Amino acid sequence: MLTELTVLAAEEPSPVLPHTSEIILGLVAFLLLLGILWKMVVPRFEKLYTERTEKIEGGINKAEQMQAQAEENLQKYKDLLADANAAAARIRDDARIEAEQIREELRVQAQEEAARIVAQGRNQLEAQRAQIVAELRADLGRTAVELASRIVGESLEDEARRRGTVDRFLEELDSVSAPAKK
Repeated sequence: MLTELTVLAAEEPSPVLPHTSEIILGLVAFLLLLGILWKMVVPRFEKLYTERTEKIEGGINKAEQMQAQAEENLQKYKDLLADANAAAARIRDDARIEAEQIREELRVQAQEEAARIVAQGRNQLEAQRAQIVAELRADLGRTAVELASRIVGESLEDEARRRGTVDRFLEELDSVSAPAKK
C-alpha cells in the first residue's frame, strides 16, 4: 500500500505546487500584461504626473510672482503713505505759519485800532477840555467882574473893559499855575 500510495502520490499533482506549464503560462501572461502596462498605461501616468507637476510648479511660480507683486505694492503703499505724511506735515506747518501771520496781522490791526481809539479819545478830551475851559473862563470872568465891581465899587458893565480885565486876570492866573504844573 505504501508503494501504491507513493505511486498515486507521484501521479497526482500537488495542491501546493502548480504545474510547470501553469507557471510558464502565468509568467508569459504576466510579462505580456507588464508589457501592455509599460507601453500604454505608464506613459499616460507619466504624462499626467508631468502635467500635475507643471501645474503645481506653475502655481508655485504664480504664487511667488504674486508674493513679489504684493511686496512691491506694499512698498509702494508705504512710500505713498510716507509722502502723504510728509505732505500733511507740510500742510500743518504752512497752516501754522499762516495762522501766526494772521494772528500777527490781527494783533497789529488791533493795536492800530486801539491807538486810533485812544487818539480819538484824546482829541475828544482835548475838545471837551477846551470847551470846559472856555465855559469856566466865561463863568470865572462874570464872577470876577461881579466881585471886582463890588470891591472897587464901580460898575464894570462896559463889555470891552470887562473883557480886558477878565483876560488880564486869566493870563495872570495861567502864568501863576503854569510853573506849578511843571
